Amino acid sequence: MHPEYQYLNTLKDILENGVIKKEFNTGIELKSVFGRIMRFDLSQGYPLLTTKKVFWKGILHELLWFLSGSSNIKYLVDNNVHIWDEWAYKRYKEADSNSLQQEEFIEKLKTDEEFAKKWGDLGPVYGRQWRRWKTSDGREIDQLKWVIQKLKSHPHRKHYIISAWNPEFIYEMAQPGQSMALPPCHTLFHFTVNQGKLSCGLYQRSCDMFLGVPFNIASYSLLTMMMAQVTGYEVGEFVHILGDAHIYANHYEQVQEQIQREPRPFPTMKIDPSIKDIDQFKFEDFTLEGYDPHPAIKGEVTVVGGF
Repeated sequence: MHPEYQYLNTLKDILENGVIKKEFNTGIELKSVFGRIMRFDLSQGYPLLTTKKVFWKGILHELLWFLSGSSNIKYLVDNNVHIWDEWAYKRYKEADSNSLQQEEFIEKLKTDEEFAKKWGDLGPVYGRQWRRWKTSDGREIDQLKWVIQKLKSHPHRKHYIISAWNPEFIYEMAQPGQSMALPPCHTLFHFTVNQGKLSCGLYQRSCDMFLGVPFNIASYSLLTMMMAQVTGYEVGEFVHILGDAHIYANHYEQVQEQIQREPRPFPTMKIDPSIKDIDQFKFEDFTLEGYDPHPAIKGEVTVVGGF
């Protein structure tokens, strides 16, 4: 069976068996199940979903942004990637009653360095936690670099975990004005080496199945491929563990359309084999081949604060 059916069957499961919930702050309805798992053998293709076209260039730019350790979306908007626009704009609008419209806000991020420095920053989100985790004694820990070093020297150990969940910066636990824009949905990931192959397991606490999860599958699969290359192993599996897996009410119709479609063969992602340092990857080092998806299905981002 095509591996994409794992995703499609989870969508069906949620529609048929999901518990109806309402977001606390907004009242937005969703259907939810808890505790599901998907596995993708990365040696058999790059799992970029084919039952709708997925914006893979946005996935790649976002991943490179995470790896840079930055928390400012200016790099993304400069590259016409608008995945995180709503979160930065939400913070700005809450602070400025005479606020710009979102399109004007994004344009000003591109052209005004001081404005971008102040309002483009999302707080200590994924990249900062992966690469610059703040400690109580003032140090910064590069979790990713530590994992790379240990995978090379001690491949059979079992503790190679990178966490984005830092309670000091998460809503009620944070000092006023110090919280992340969005509590991490993809919470922690774990690398392991078995029979010379590097695999990655992601625990995702909150899973927007229609919009977010296709990106997460592709992003962490690509990260696993990059990590295998820089550590010298063959690529193994991406294992995706879903906590609260849900579909928002404003995506019900789109999901019904998607689950009627037949998956097509996964594409291949080619990575420049000369790159052996995780900090040296550039957008031009990646080539997607053989991607022939069904047409895109549009859906609005549901900005609910990550709770």
